[in-house]
Amino acid sequence: ICLLYLLNCSECNNHLWCSLFIPRVPVDWAHVSRLSPSEELELTFALKQQNVHQLEETLRLVSDPDSAQYGKYLSLEEVASLVRPSELTQKVVHHWLQSHGVTNCLTVHTQDFMQCTMSREVAEMLLPGSKFHRYIKDGHSLVRSSSPYSVHDDVHQHLDFVGGLHRFPPNRQDLSKAKKSSGKHTHLKAWLHLGVTPAILRQRYNLTAADVGSAQNNSQAVAQFLEQYYHPADLAEFMSMFGSSFKHMSKVDRVVGTQGGGKAGLEASLDVEYIMSTGANISTWVFTNPGRHESQEPFLQWMVLLSNMSDLPHVHTISYGDDEDSLSAAYMMRINTEFMKAGVRGISLLFASGDSGAGCRHLTKGRNSFRPSFPASSPFVTTVGGTSFKNPFKVTYEVTDYISGGGFSNIFKMPDYQASAVDSYLKAVAASLPPQTYFNTSGRAYPDMAALSDNYWVVSNRVPIPWVSGTSASTPVVGGMLALINDQRLLKGLPALGFLNPRLYKLKGQALFDVTEGCHLGCLDEQVQGKGFCAAPSWDPVTGWGTPNYPALLAALLK
Repeated sequence: ICLLYLLNCSECNNHLWCSLFIPRVPVDWAHVSRLSPSEELELTFALKQQNVHQLEETLRLVSDPDSAQYGKYLSLEEVASLVRPSELTQKVVHHWLQSHGVTNCLTVHTQDFMQCTMSREVAEMLLPGSKFHRYIKDGHSLVRSSSPYSVHDDVHQHLDFVGGLHRFPPNRQDLSKAKKSSGKHTHLKAWLHLGVTPAILRQRYNLTAADVGSAQNNSQAVAQFLEQYYHPADLAEFMSMFGSSFKHMSKVDRVVGTQGGGKAGLEASLDVEYIMSTGANISTWVFTNPGRHESQEPFLQWMVLLSNMSDLPHVHTISYGDDEDSLSAAYMMRINTEFMKAGVRGISLLFASGDSGAGCRHLTKGRNSFRPSFPASSPFVTTVGGTSFKNPFKVTYEVTDYISGGGFSNIFKMPDYQASAVDSYLKAVAASLPPQTYFNTSGRAYPDMAALSDNYWVVSNRVPIPWVSGTSASTPVVGGMLALINDQRLLKGLPALGFLNPRLYKLKGQALFDVTEGCHLGCLDEQVQGKGFCAAPSWDPVTGWGTPNYPALLAALLK
């Protein structure tokens, strides 16, 4: 028997062993009750996939502009044929479930996820050690297990993880923060403004009124979690206030999932309003993932949806993340495989880099280290950091936004596509780097690029709200611009951009505004004194390669 916490296991001397983690219930989630034996819950079983290395190689080839396979994406059926679990894996897992009376299961097209409904009594027999309780926070309830569970070795080798047991949603980040002091000068012509709006973004990034979508087969999407919903009336009001200078749509074309009731969420409003005003006049989808049951994990629900839909938007932006150290390596590795499955289908996934700078993890004996975020640290997504105007009231050049998430993964090795750029940064700023005990110099470095993340106007619950900030703002802005570039590519008969990073790093900063001033947050201790990494010429772990100069980026990516 193997004791598990999200299947955080390793192979050692050919014997399976598993680290035992005691699940921790966050202090802000209050225990309500133990579930009754007959109460139903839903668990997600991630079956081991085949040919994961071949999938990664395929992604490399279809994403490398120097490859003969560039842009030759796979269909969902072709992806399914590649990664579908072996017949043995499917047989073992199905038999294990059925032997416990679990028959109410749904699978996906790729057959690598099963979602099964069962009673609490059956779930605890299926996963010995688990004990399911109901928890509540801010009126929202979740069902989770308060203790580790076990799976027999014969079954474990056929599973990556079981979802719906331990993970609590991360805390929502505060999107608003105090405005910064203004700068002294600028090398650009400066327009006075009282906050970032679509018109200000178009000025800064050189989009004209003609830069709007027109291709019939183009689309973009945002995904919402953590009980975040947008209101159509807010979007219409936002566009009437801020969209008069360019052709745009005022309605979302498709909502996948169920929009919750109650007030609109500020983050959801921000995502929808800015992807649709930057990627203007492009069909937009909203994936809303409250979960059909208290035991579901909304982010995992979204990943399962991607594995089961043959027709998807070309660009998805997601403002969501967790600390790497709060997740098991097995869980993150499997999510990475899901990102690769999207990439080989020509889908661009953009994740916000986070709003905690380099982060800080307090270790034993007074030691600290920086704290990377996932999925921002995934090698298979494009991660977007944040910037501010040098003068917050003028359209000037950009500097680092001190909250912009960035750093180096402690789990994932540095991908080949970025090794040269990151090595150059580490050498160029060696004398001023934080101590190497704070970060992993060989890990995947992020972000990849950035955009303004400071002092946005948002309409939420029919009220215009100023000074909203965070990489939740910069990510849909970049996503909208990539959707515009896809629009022009599709009109020319070219494939969508897909996984952008290999091509982005080959540009070596061409077509982006380099951000070279400012540092982001780090640990507040004697050694680094609140400072993380600092911006520098070319790539850096605060703003990546910089922010988009849209016409130049369009020209570079139309080749």
